[in-house]
Amino acid sequence: MRKFLEKEWIGRLLEIVGEKNVLTDEENLERYSRDETMGLQAFPDVVVKAGNVQEISKIVRLAAGWGIPVTPRGLGTGLSGGCLPTLGGIVLSMERMNRVLDVDHENLMVVTEPAVITAELHRTVEAEGLFYPPDPASLESCSIGGNVAEGSGGPRAVRYGTTKDYVCGLEAVLPNGEIISTGGKIV
Repeated sequence: MRKFLEKEWIGRLLEIVGEKNVLTDEENLERYSRDETMGLQAFPDVVVKAGNVQEISKIVRLAAGWGIPVTPRGLGTGLSGGCLPTLGGIVLSMERMNRVLDVDHENLMVVTEPAVITAELHRTVEAEGLFYPPDPASLESCSIGGNVAEGSGGPRAVRYGTTKDYVCGLEAVLPNGEIISTGGKIV
């Protein structure tokens, strides 16, 4: 563990997300050092599993104050190394944030947390008589947040477009910990 992740700082992370959501053991650091990209690996110093945007904000704010790099991670199914912590530091896992929050028939919109599995979103909207076109090859294991980050598409992209064509708004945490909202419920 690098000196910038001393006991005091780990203690602060534990206060935010709880003991079971801060991982420092070798087995978990190994697990979060890879995605599905062949031949790429980068080890984090700590993995923190956030449960909501307020926790993300607190973690990012603390890390910014400490000068510790933060790498967000969905479910680690990408093929570009985008979730790998090339500078070490904190891997900020979104895996606990996995709920569909709202299906709005009137505006043809769905509100999700970032770790909703794409196939689960498909099933949820189909049960409501709606259709979400993006269908990446890894749809049974990839997350919506990862799809947004990577611009995922799939075979239907030729006709319907990619994930970016279906994002009408985002709640995001800036590098200083500020929470912002973009877009809204408009079609």
